[in-house]
Amino acid sequence: MTFPAGAPVIDTMIGFPHEGFAVYDFIRKQTKDQGSKDSEFPAEYMFKNVPKDLPTSDPVSVTLHEMDRFGIEKGLIGVADETSRLALKQHPDRFVPAGNVTDPNDVVGSVRALKREYEEFGIRATSAFPSGTFPQVPIDDPKMYPIYATCVELGIPIFVCAGVPGPRLKFAPQEVSRIDTVMFDFPDLVFVTRHGCEPWEQLACKLMLKWPNLYYSTSAFAPKYYPKAVVDFANTRGADKVIYAGYFPMGLSLERIFRDMPTVPFKDEVWPKFLYENAARVLGLKGKTT
Repeated sequence: MTFPAGAPVIDTMIGFPHEGFAVYDFIRKQTKDQGSKDSEFPAEYMFKNVPKDLPTSDPVSVTLHEMDRFGIEKGLIGVADETSRLALKQHPDRFVPAGNVTDPNDVVGSVRALKREYEEFGIRATSAFPSGTFPQVPIDDPKMYPIYATCVELGIPIFVCAGVPGPRLKFAPQEVSRIDTVMFDFPDLVFVTRHGCEPWEQLACKLMLKWPNLYYSTSAFAPKYYPKAVVDFANTRGADKVIYAGYFPMGLSLERIFRDMPTVPFKDEVWPKFLYENAARVLGLKGKTT
């Protein structure tokens, strides 16, 4: 159960430092409590030592430097902003493009955007934040179905936040039980949960056992807080189902993540799958490793 220092890593949730916190405006406009409206990072009450003071003059170099420090060979990033597009152009061997479903209330627009991102950037995944949409669109809402169908058509996975969200938004759209309906209706859809699935992490494990194309990623969790049910599942029947994801620079530093990582009691044979192989398979990166 020894952490394999120097083993290659794919980070399925990483980004770049930005000036200010305007990126969270979409959350602040939906929250009602004054604390959320006044905070720079609406979920900061959950995180210690958020990396706020990173240089922003060359954000791509900052993230690459941190990736190199901790053996991250590839990072899954968005394509919506100029910095990400520059990173993809300059370092296609290090960054993997992913889309984002920003407003599933616009069903046709979302499908068109997904296809456009696939054609223009070659995205290998897309993502969604059900509680963060406005109005909220639950995981199993009919508005999401054309998006899921398009993911199946394009052969790409969708990463979806599940469980109680950190920001003070209603959690109902992200109840893990909703995933069961989606997987029943879309057995060919590759669905990866983000942000923990708590307090339904045991249900998430049961559903992963049930549905071959359902996966769990560890985004937004410091390793010492990985749910025990998920670690136990990876060590038994779920070694191929649990995928590493960080949260840099949104809420966690890579230094904190990889300082804690050796304390996770994964079995020796689980580590390479968790850190690299499962993500490579889900993202279609087999044969494209560095």
